[in-house]
Amino acid sequence: MAAMEDLVQELDRSYQETHERLSDPAVYNDHREAAEVGRRLKELEEPHRLGHEWRAARGDLDAARSDDDLRELVPELEERLDRIEEELKLALVEKDPNDAKDVIVEVRQGEGGDEAAIWAGDLVRMLTRYAERRGFRSEVLGSSPNDTGGYKEITLAVKGKGAYSVFKWEGGVHRVQRVPVTESQGRIHTSTATVAVMPEAEEVEVEIDPNDLKIDVYRSTGPGGQSVNTTDSAVRVTHVPTGLVVAMQDEKSQLQNKTKALRVLRARLLELERRRQDEELSATRRSQVGRGERAEKIRTYNYPGNRVTDHRVNLTIKRLDRILDGELDEFTEALIADDSRQALEAAGAPAA
Repeated sequence: MAAMEDLVQELDRSYQETHERLSDPAVYNDHREAAEVGRRLKELEEPHRLGHEWRAARGDLDAARSDDDLRELVPELEERLDRIEEELKLALVEKDPNDAKDVIVEVRQGEGGDEAAIWAGDLVRMLTRYAERRGFRSEVLGSSPNDTGGYKEITLAVKGKGAYSVFKWEGGVHRVQRVPVTESQGRIHTSTATVAVMPEAEEVEVEIDPNDLKIDVYRSTGPGGQSVNTTDSAVRVTHVPTGLVVAMQDEKSQLQNKTKALRVLRARLLELERRRQDEELSATRRSQVGRGERAEKIRTYNYPGNRVTDHRVNLTIKRLDRILDGELDEFTEALIADDSRQALEAAGAPAA
């Protein structure tokens, strides 16, 4: 209890100091510093409010414990105090600065040949429907279909406040166990597809020197190699310093394909920088994509058992058809709760 009181006092002090700094003319006239102080004040608002709520709840509990007429309220007030304390701890956990951003999502077939490409297409539909359910907008930036109606790879943009905070949990290897439509013997096969989720970078966040780019144009092709159009509208952009390559061919104009390719390149470069800054960050593109092997998976979709298991939180849901229709909230909520628990433990404030 004393430790929590010290924490609330420290919150009061920090909030007051930050508020006073924002009123300082020297800070106010420095737009960059004013924005930083304003951001910090906004971060402190919720913990500061919860701190005062905790203090009031503790006062009510102390009063109930010392008054025979109110003693029956003690269990309820203790539960309320514990709940506010937990909310306060969670509010103090450092937020991912990219959570509010739009995202770039790349889906690629893994192991399993044509069945893996079909599965990649199923995942794209699942993720697109999930975006719709959450009120986000999605668009296809580029794709490489295969002859079976699936995808060798496809790139989506998902736009909406908090899109990254939701979709980052989908990054990794998704494994499916089912009888492929191409299987005549009725045997169950295991295939994979990989999903990479990257926050979309603003131009000011990732400046690209045009001299660092090698741009090739070529004729667009569809599945099987047939020509989609007769002009050289497809664009391949190579970022020479990093070796990153992005190709786009879905649009009919070079300019549109180049614009989309640069959006994806910025997202990849931002992710590369994030990985450089923190090699242990679990949501990096490399750890998400892995090698697409069957043993590397975040989630397994088992058709015969009508079940989906998320291996990160050991959660199984027996509603496969509804999961594939974009009902992913239960997984997202479990993953967020587990991440918060780990963050609290890492910060030395164990969850109750």
